[in-house]
Amino acid sequence: MPSLEGKIRYGVVGAGWISQCAFMPGVAQTSNSILTALVSGTPEKNDRLGKDYGLETYTYEQYDELLKSGTIDAIYIGLPNDQHRKFAEPALKAGIHVLLEKPMATSLKDAEAIEAAAKASGAKLMIAYRLHCEPGTISMVEAVRKGEIGKPRFFTSTFSQRVRATNYRAKSGYWGGPVPDMGNYPLNAVRNLFEAEPIAVSATGTRTERGLDCEDIVSVTLTFTEGRQASFTVCYSGAGADTFHLIGSEGSIRADPAFGFSPDLAITYEIETAAGESETRKAAVTDQFAGETDYFSDCILNDREPEPNGEEGVLDVRVLEAIQRALETGEVQTLEPRSRQRRMDASLKRELSYGKQPDMVAGEPPVE
Repeated sequence: MPSLEGKIRYGVVGAGWISQCAFMPGVAQTSNSILTALVSGTPEKNDRLGKDYGLETYTYEQYDELLKSGTIDAIYIGLPNDQHRKFAEPALKAGIHVLLEKPMATSLKDAEAIEAAAKASGAKLMIAYRLHCEPGTISMVEAVRKGEIGKPRFFTSTFSQRVRATNYRAKSGYWGGPVPDMGNYPLNAVRNLFEAEPIAVSATGTRTERGLDCEDIVSVTLTFTEGRQASFTVCYSGAGADTFHLIGSEGSIRADPAFGFSPDLAITYEIETAAGESETRKAAVTDQFAGETDYFSDCILNDREPEPNGEEGVLDVRVLEAIQRALETGEVQTLEPRSRQRRMDASLKRELSYGKQPDMVAGEPPVE
């Protein structure tokens, strides 16, 4: 049952930067969610964050105790990608709802197992595609859906940042590298803008002089039906870039920024319409983590299936796995045709303001 105030009670699993500096402060900006528990392997984090937020704290070895405690309705999992199934599956089997960071898992097998656990138990599973609730992103999807640029033909994207060489992402091979971490954004964007799933994948990758444990510059090409194509380049060793360009048969959309978040960032895009009009559309600045949490809690409270559910996560992971094969073999990877039962719409939109931004406890941001 929710709290006495009718709010969904969340446990946070993993106390890294994304949990501390994005998810946890965002919960306070919602009207239907509260934090009640934290799981971390760092005593200092449990001590300070537990006191700051008034949380029951647990080590990873005590995870089963948390699931049986009766103090949470849902958990947010902000762990490294290869830990997702280990913590999501038992929670779902215990009837605990799960908000799981993307990518969903590091293999299609694990992603499908997580989805199956949710279906079997009836607990709700949402993959944390924060942009599915972000007003500017929804506006772009709706503009394409309305035919404002004609039929979408091709998509290109550049997404770059300089990740610290000491961060676990830079030391964890392909599944910690830029494709699952950053490429997930343009991949998910084009799948939703095209409202289609890719049927072939090719990729090339290189390593810079920084000595990271992954190919830190990767370029991917996706082929869709009806002659549509998409490409994106992601980078762990470059200056910041965050854009995409969608060309339609009669117009175009250019988003910059396209995927990021911060208290002073609003998703903004320029559109050239089929009617020959040109304008810049800028969404309100919104706490995207607050928005996705508010939406997920609303789904739980009103017994509705979240839109970015296990199916959405599985469809991305199958492409990420194909990109890995393409990088390893140098060969084009074909994919079985798939369709998505549901896409994002305006009912997901949330506009919630940022609250006070906390300092990080016992760690540093992943980006230099």
